[in-house]
Amino acid sequence: QVQLLESGGGLVQAGGSLRLSCVASGRTFSSTSMAWFRQAPGKERQFVAGAPWIAYGTYYGDSVKGRFTISRDNAKNTVYLQMNSLKPEDTAVYYCAASSLSLRTMREDDYDDWGQGTQVTVSS
Repeated sequence: QVQLLESGGGLVQAGGSLRLSCVASGRTFSSTSMAWFRQAPGKERQFVAGAPWIAYGTYYGDSVKGRFTISRDNAKNTVYLQMNSLKPEDTAVYYCAASSLSLRTMREDDYDDWGQGTQVTVSS
């Protein structure tokens, strides 16, 4: 099991940037695939970005491609989500998720552990 703690959310104006962080503990981070999901009020949880532990490369949901960047620092057991050119529709609770699978997946069911979430609000 992996414990995940997100930070970095907040209120930002449209066009601004935020960087989310997620610190993991409890399992070897370098062999854990990581991802970010988000859930807006009244909507289903949505995949945002993924960073598998095998070097398949990062991947993104269509709505954030070109604006968001996921990265991981295995020495710090941390995954980041750099969010640029934020839009009001990016407003959501952002969740960090961990998986023991070594593949690219956008399915919630493939992720075993979840953080508590951090609120991101983008004003127009």
